[in-house]
This record gives sequence, C-alpha cells and structure tokens, in this order.
Amino acid sequence: MTSVATPAVTPAMEPAPASAAPASEPTITLADIARAHGIRFLLATFVDMTGKPCAKLVPVEAADELEAGAMGFAGYAAGLIGQKPQDGDLIAVPDLASFTPVPFIKEGLAIIHCDPHVDGKPWPYAPRVILKNALARLADQGMQAKVGAEVEYFLVNRSDDGTLSTADTRDDSPRPCYDARGVTRMYEHLTSISDAMNSLGWGNYANDHEDAAGQFEQNFTYADALTTADRVISLRYILNILAGQRGMTATFMPKPFTDRTGTGLHFHLSLWSGADALFPGEDGNTDDGGRGLGLSGLAYSFIAGILDHAPALQAFLAPTVNSYKRTGATTSSSGATWSPRKASYGGNDRTHMIRVPDNARLELRSGDGSANPYLAVATVIAAGLDGVEKALDPGTPSGPGESKADAHLLPATLLHAVEALRRDPVILASLSGDPEIGTYYANAKEEEFLSWHNQVSDWEIRTYLTSI
Repeated sequence: MTSVATPAVTPAMEPAPASAAPASEPTITLADIARAHGIRFLLATFVDMTGKPCAKLVPVEAADELEAGAMGFAGYAAGLIGQKPQDGDLIAVPDLASFTPVPFIKEGLAIIHCDPHVDGKPWPYAPRVILKNALARLADQGMQAKVGAEVEYFLVNRSDDGTLSTADTRDDSPRPCYDARGVTRMYEHLTSISDAMNSLGWGNYANDHEDAAGQFEQNFTYADALTTADRVISLRYILNILAGQRGMTATFMPKPFTDRTGTGLHFHLSLWSGADALFPGEDGNTDDGGRGLGLSGLAYSFIAGILDHAPALQAFLAPTVNSYKRTGATTSSSGATWSPRKASYGGNDRTHMIRVPDNARLELRSGDGSANPYLAVATVIAAGLDGVEKALDPGTPSGPGESKADAHLLPATLLHAVEALRRDPVILASLSGDPEIGTYYANAKEEEFLSWHNQVSDWEIRTYLTSI
C-alpha cells in the first residue's frame, strides 16, 4: 500500500546522550503511524470468501487495542468464513504494511487490512490468510509472485422497480470501447479515482471506456501478490463510495446486462527469485522448442498446471451464478465477448484463457469481477506450482482464435465448476492446505446455485406458461 512516513520524534523518542549505551530503535505502533498521517479513524478490514469487505470503524485512541488483538468479530455474522454461530470470535490482527489513508473519502480515515485469527492463530478459512499460506509455499521453493490486476466495472443507476440503466444516459453506442467522448463525460469520476490511486502510490497509468456501454477500467502498476490483492479490495471500496457520492452505483457484477460484454478481472502473473525474473527464457533465448513465446521451461510448466486445473479454478475465478452468463455468452452488442470458453493459451491474443503478451508474464483472462482476489491468486499459484512440480508440458500454443480439440471446456454453470472442484484434489486442498476448507467452499457455492435455481424466473413464465 502507500509508503508509511516515520512519525515525528517525540520527547520520549529523543536519542540518548552520546555517553549513554546505544538505545534500541523505538517500536513504531499503528497509533504512531495513524497520528503521523492525521488519521482519526481506522477502517479495520477483512473479507469473507465471497469478497465482501467486513470492517469495524476504530478511533485512533483505540488503535493500540486493535493492534493488540482486542477487536473481535462474530465470524458467522460476517459471512462465508468457516464459522458457526456458536464459534468464538474472529480477532482482526492489522497488517501495518497495508495502512492506507483515504482522505478523498473522509478526512481523517484510513483502511488497514487485517488477518483474522482464532485462539491466537491465523484463521485458515480467511482469504487473506489463504493467500499468505500459498505465498509461503511458493517462498519455500525460493520464489515470489508478482501480480497485476485489471479492475473492470459498470456505472449504473437502479430504478425503483430494480431495472438497471447506464449512469451516463448518452453512453448508448453498441461499440463504445475507448470512446473519447464517453471518457470525457465521466471525467470527474475517472479523475477522482485516478487521483486517489496516485495519492496512494499505486501508479495509475490508464483510465478507459471498456467494451460495453457504461463500462470502465482503471489500471495501476503491478506489485507483489498480497499487495495487489489488498489494492483490488481497497479499489472496489473506493469505487463504490466515490461513485455513490455522485449518485451512481459501481458494480463488479460479471453480467449485469444480457446484451453487453461482461466484466472481467484479469490477472497478470510472473514468478521471481529475488531480483531475477523466472518467466523469460535463459539469456533472452527465444528458441523454446518451436513455441515462439520466449518463455522458460518453468513458465511453460506453470501455464500447463493452470490449464490442467482450469475447470476447478473457475469456481474461484468465476464464483457466482451470474459469472456463467458471461463465460457462456456467444456474442454481445459489440460483436465480441472477450471471455474464453476453453482452457487454451497463446501469444498476444485475447481470445485465450491464458494470453502471453511478452516473455515476462502471462495474463489470465477467465476471471470476472466477482472473483475474490486472494482466493483467485492463491488457487492459481497452487495450480501453476503443481505444473512445475510435475514438469507438465502445455504443448504448442494455440493460434489466433483457435483452441486445441483436447483443451478443457470451461464449466457451463457454477454447479459444473463446483463439481470440477470436488474432482480436483490439488485445488480442493489449495486453501491453506486443507481439503475440508475446499469442501466447505464447494458446498456453499452449490447452495448458492440451488438457491438461484429454485427461483421461478420471468423467462420461465414467458416460455412455459402457455406452451402446452
């Protein structure tokens, strides 16, 4: 997150006289950091497995209590996070490195991301804990992951009868992507988000109109995997609040409009060992068995692992009923869905599940706006590592707009994705190394599907009411 300034020296922190024994550096507390930034309240935040942000508003006067582990949450009430009503509190333990002042939302407010603990130990069902466990496994093999994320969203209004409409009523073209006029009409919103990201040191480098009417994307530079996941959660919160202040709703729903392109959450991933990038071929060698993408053997095996586990991964990359209205679409008003239907990989070609724009990274394109970034990245790392450990080979890349006959079809519905997850022991055990957590998640997602399936829809009334 944003860099943290060292607070001003107080009398109690003044250095000892030269004749005295050297004193140890004073410990910088959360309260010190908050006061140095003029913060009055801390939004102590974590997410449940669905990605819902949960928080308590903590006055800076109680920051020491928060840091000491005195802030408890009723886990079952918080959401899908592996607890029952009779279970003990989740204790929010703040990660000081994630401290994020957000004065553009409220003067004196900051977000601090927390790791839920139970009985003094990190809670293994908590998404941020799950990602940290996945990164620890990666570190055991001498590697780190760097991740970039493309956050897409719609700006909409909702009428009293629930009907959605584009917030900008003049944004009605069937092909509005990159339209300079649409960006200009949303100038105040887009620039406020850009200014917010840059004030935090995220490096916003582009803000554009996406493929569908009312759809936008705002990009920031990549970072280590945990930082990027935190930033996705923070950005969703910032977008929601600032859009709401202008009377709009920012939605990350994968497919809010039947006839328009859906909303993706694309991840750019690379592996590193210290300062050394591990995806490029050795010494820039592009002779990679005729594949022509200039990647290392490790990178190809990592890709192969993702492709091998792709159906199960979709339970995390596309985790809602609505997700499959996006991946199942065959066309849109713009003429393209930009959503893969098979587990294929190729070069600089956006029709594949995995796009390789250069030899330093891969872009995973099957995730959507409802994905929990902690769970998505954690499970993708587990899949890629399985490919590396087994030295899997993805074969030759598919050509433009093509996929191999034996490529996995991506699941048609959330229920299909749940079934694929249950059949995949590697991904089922990728959540903190415990298949019971994967089973808990799969059961919850099956219940979500059946809850939707049991609702009688307008389509059914129109199709069946007088069909016989």
